[in-house]
Amino acid sequence: MWGSSRAGQRQYVRGGPISVELRVNDQIRAREVRLVGPEGEQVGIVPVAEALRLAQDTDLDLVEVAPTARPPVCKLMDYGKFKYESAQKAREARRNQSLTVIKEMKLRPKIDPHDYETKKGHVVRFLKAGDKVKITIMFRGREQSRPELGFRLLKRLADEVTELGFVESSPRQDGRNMIMVMAPHRALKTAGQRGSGEESDAPADV
Repeated sequence: MWGSSRAGQRQYVRGGPISVELRVNDQIRAREVRLVGPEGEQVGIVPVAEALRLAQDTDLDLVEVAPTARPPVCKLMDYGKFKYESAQKAREARRNQSLTVIKEMKLRPKIDPHDYETKKGHVVRFLKAGDKVKITIMFRGREQSRPELGFRLLKRLADEVTELGFVESSPRQDGRNMIMVMAPHRALKTAGQRGSGEESDAPADV
């Protein structure tokens, strides 16, 4: 905001240096600007001196929001408030940003039905918590010549938990293993993050 006219000089926003991305008040070098009012209304193309006078008269700042436009676009605003609200939004975005958690579940292609249900239960729990799950089929010996066993098992598992997640990475051979990655649907991921209260990017094995 403008300072007092005691010294006949304009002062810029309190609280530190102005961001280099935006020119404010006397930093604006253009002779004329396309002026936007504080509520977003179009004022029109005016000399920069007139725009600065309007800013001072309304106790607002003149901020060059589109410097590459011809003429540059400037807006009348409370730049201190703008900076504060932008910082608040950035902090909120960082808080809401999730670090990807990938759990891992390992199965054998000829898994026992009871073990399969147990492993599937873990996958269900992970997806409900908003975590991704890397499902690994481990082949041994002659099983390596029967990759279709792994494909069928992974497809069965994906089909049975489709209400909770989707296949993010299709089954692929990785050495003697076969890997598929499932991710939770967006709503479940959001709910899981709210419930956990903490975020981690460390893989987990069960």
